[in-house]
Amino acid sequence: MKGLSGKTVLVTGAASGIARATALAFARDGCRLVLVDIDEVGLRAVSHDVSTLGGEVSWYRADLREAPPGR
Repeated sequence: MKGLSGKTVLVTGAASGIARATALAFARDGCRLVLVDIDEVGLRAVSHDVSTLGGEVSWYRADLREAPPGR
């Protein structure tokens, strides 16, 4: 992923599967990550893995299948 170092990347569904692997690939390339998933335990785990790789990460537990209240 050429030229992405220092960029901020949002990854949804980041706690598992392809999205988790994608988040780790972006972390290896020096991206700052914003991770979102409904699975808080999984988010904590992948966030730890990103940090171990030296990546900057923030995460948010959210269910993106539904609109926020009031919408």
